[in-house]
Amino acid sequence: MKKSLKARNNDLANTERQLEILSNGIFKDELSTFANKIKETNQFPLRPKKLEILQINLGYMCNQVCAHCHVDAGPDRKEIMTIETMNQCLEVIKKTDAHTLDLTGGAPEMNPNFRWFVEEASKAGIKDFIVRSNLTIIQANKKYHDLPDFFKKHNVHVVSSMPHWTRGKTDKQRGDGVFDKSIKALQMLNNVGYGKENSDLKLDLVYNPSGAFLPGDQKALENDFKKALKEDFNIDFHNLFAITNLPISRFLDYLIASENYEDYMHSLIEAYNPAAVENVMCTNTISVSWDGKLYDCDFNQMLNLKVNSKIKHIADYNEEILQNRDIIINQHCYGCTAGAGSSCQGVVA
Repeated sequence: MKKSLKARNNDLANTERQLEILSNGIFKDELSTFANKIKETNQFPLRPKKLEILQINLGYMCNQVCAHCHVDAGPDRKEIMTIETMNQCLEVIKKTDAHTLDLTGGAPEMNPNFRWFVEEASKAGIKDFIVRSNLTIIQANKKYHDLPDFFKKHNVHVVSSMPHWTRGKTDKQRGDGVFDKSIKALQMLNNVGYGKENSDLKLDLVYNPSGAFLPGDQKALENDFKKALKEDFNIDFHNLFAITNLPISRFLDYLIASENYEDYMHSLIEAYNPAAVENVMCTNTISVSWDGKLYDCDFNQMLNLKVNSKIKHIADYNEEILQNRDIIINQHCYGCTAGAGSSCQGVVA
């Protein structure tokens, strides 16, 4: 779906503004840049390893407007992947050796061809099929109520947003009523077999901090979530992924408005861990935007930092050429390498 020229120009201006903020300020000193950090440990330039994950963004439309959303998703976003681009993705899925297909959004389920795409992609033999669900979409209206059964039918690995095990902290980050709808959705997933011990129906939760601070220990958080959700709501899940908020999009706007930007960036720099660089997601993942353009990760996608390769669109996909590239980095990459590191699959070090 095409956007108006005015909307495209507004997006471009905002992206350029955010890149300027990231490139200046505390980074006027060249020694503090992320590029210089990884040079110190002989990890520059950052290069891809064997491709394992094809991450596809089906569109920025979402039924929620979350305060820290790095995609800037919401009900008013009109960017939706077309069936033509989906077919181009399917051709790549059939040829790649990547073992994981990771569908994201917005709310990927809101793409009108979502179910068709899942069904067709399932036939292509992907070993691990991830859908990143905000949970509340299952409760949004009747046409989504059967999503747990649909996920089960195709053995979809459901990765769900869940900021906290309490109503107050969850609703503060994701909006009024989100907690109760999320709990109901988790119970519906449990009822069809998701999240149970020894179940092949994988249900994982994603935690990211509600403010300008880094996440705590992932395992300790997982234990706290499991204890609270089991005791209060009889909910089971498999793993919890703790993800650092990256200083882009709405979260960057929040940091600036709350006058926390410089302190937060200093926190990321001070927590920099060279061991985490080895396994950041951009080294084993290709991100495909709703319009088929290719990026090293979905964070770069939001900053319009396309892959450093002559292959820039899924229609022209060539894995051999794409593997021979340098990964595009900027100051937001500190978010993925702070502490134990962070990726869409949780900690990396």
